[in-house]
Amino acid sequence: MNPAVDTSPYAWLLALPVLLPILGAAVTVIGSRSPTLQRVVGIVVLLAVSAIAGVLLVVSDGSGPVVASLGGWAAPVGIALVADRLSALLLLVSTLVTLAVLVYAIDQRIADYGRGTASTTFHPMYLMLSAGVSLAYLVGDLFSLFVAFEVMLTASYVLITRRTSAKKIRAGMTYVTVSLLSSLLFLTAIALVYAATGTVNLADLAGRVELLPPGLATVLGLMLLLVFGIKAAMVPLHFWLPDSYPNAPGPVAALFAGLLTKVGFYAMLRTQTLLFPREEPWALLLVIATATMLIGALGALAQNDMNRLLSFLLVSHIGFMLFGLAVFDAAGVSGAALYAAHHITVLATLFLVSGLITRRTGTVLLDEMGGLLRTAPWLAALYAVPALTLAGVPPTAGFVAKLALLQAGAAAGLWPTVVAGVVVVASLLTLYALARVWVRVFWGEPKAALPDDDPDDEVLVGTSRTPTPMFAATAGLVVVSLAIAAFAGPLTSVTGRAGVDLLDREPYIAAVLGAER
Repeated sequence: MNPAVDTSPYAWLLALPVLLPILGAAVTVIGSRSPTLQRVVGIVVLLAVSAIAGVLLVVSDGSGPVVASLGGWAAPVGIALVADRLSALLLLVSTLVTLAVLVYAIDQRIADYGRGTASTTFHPMYLMLSAGVSLAYLVGDLFSLFVAFEVMLTASYVLITRRTSAKKIRAGMTYVTVSLLSSLLFLTAIALVYAATGTVNLADLAGRVELLPPGLATVLGLMLLLVFGIKAAMVPLHFWLPDSYPNAPGPVAALFAGLLTKVGFYAMLRTQTLLFPREEPWALLLVIATATMLIGALGALAQNDMNRLLSFLLVSHIGFMLFGLAVFDAAGVSGAALYAAHHITVLATLFLVSGLITRRTGTVLLDEMGGLLRTAPWLAALYAVPALTLAGVPPTAGFVAKLALLQAGAAAGLWPTVVAGVVVVASLLTLYALARVWVRVFWGEPKAALPDDDPDDEVLVGTSRTPTPMFAATAGLVVVSLAIAAFAGPLTSVTGRAGVDLLDREPYIAAVLGAER
């Protein structure tokens, strides 16, 4: 066995963020007659994974990447799990968001159907999705990354189509079809990478791709960019997202908006920096980032449906992260990592707030709402904090992340500086779109709640009430968002070191392959 592998005393922790949710899913299936058991298992598992992710972040930041070899076979032959600063940080933030959304979903179900009702699919699929997300952050080879996406997406197919109307199921089929096509393309890319290099281990590929003819390496790099671009919803591959996320139940939409696109961007960030390093800013990705920021923001301005508006803003802000990667220096990728960490929290929060608003008003149409500032002032506060954060208003976490991206772009040359100007324009458009929601929803005379037009689906709306536990779960995420701003200094330091690691590549490669490579 390679002597550099599994030398960390914390290596045994790496499998737990994947195994615990899978075991928890099995327990919730076996105990499907006990709703209390299902709820307790889900919360305990996610609390445990959050604690493990915190330990991995501290250890990887202090001592370098933590590596575990599954089955005793060292990389590149065996499957390696790797936690470095970037993957551990995103795993921690993602799990905390997953936990908060689960508490919200549990409270919503209790409020709607009482404590005695269990679900045979929600809790198992929810935990399997968490397992897939954890595996995607921790795997060290392309094929295991494909498996992680399939676990994650299979669970998401069930969550987005359960207990809903035929119309919404048809909208969900767009998501399923696009996901299946991207999976087929991903599998094809893996086969071509293996045929060209003889390995799918990421650390091993870092050296072997450099030996390929430049044209072949470029084609493989573009294929992986295309695959992860679909999953991250970058323009022009974003069309599926605004048609699918708004049709999912509130907690599911919040989970998808917070996690899934960021997992796609993480895979893009990892593979492009590790396998296809560049010395200069990436012109193609600068163009794509510009289009993603502007088309997403302009699309949001055209919406009257609050969830579609948030979905277009989600697309727009993927462009911010693409811009950080396109700059392709340590400052740029660290800014992208910081933006991804903050974006996971703020988008999930906004979709949960949207769910609370819809619950009171009975509609997602902005023209049908009004006056909630009088009838639900605390709901207005819950909306204002993440909205200002997403728009990047000082001193929020969004401002800190955008400032990091702007500084990186301004220092990288003429064209990155020009695109940094687009970041400012897209931020102003975001602020305008979110202010428009504020005016339509919270100002004016209060309007009567509309009746639930689909009482048989998963979620009751038009109740004119906000259950306290659902409010508390959303407020918890707002607190996490504020904590990110309060600890922006240490967080920026961690993502700064993560950016240096991504561009240097050596700490990751040495940790996985050791001295015998």
